[in-house]
Amino acid sequence: MTEKTNTDSMDVKYVAHLARMHLSDEEALVFQEQLEHVLEHVRTLSALDVEGVEPTAHAVPVHNVFREDTVTPSLDHQAVMDNAPSSRSGLFIVPRILE
Repeated sequence: MTEKTNTDSMDVKYVAHLARMHLSDEEALVFQEQLEHVLEHVRTLSALDVEGVEPTAHAVPVHNVFREDTVTPSLDHQAVMDNAPSSRSGLFIVPRILE
């Protein structure tokens, strides 16, 4: 592997400051080690030759399956309104929740 440069590493305390997180020194040390591990994987992936490989979001093609939009029978409006505790002019009347 190549020697690390400033652009290859990231300071956890700086990132925590940007995220307005307060980390103890012990937490920062643990997270710094974990972040370095993640960055090492990224460096490994960056070394791969992906020339000619088309970017994808999924490993297999994803297609939406749409059904035909057809009108079907629904509930009878009057039957629904007959079951409502309170109604007026064909609308439900509900208790006010905001003043």
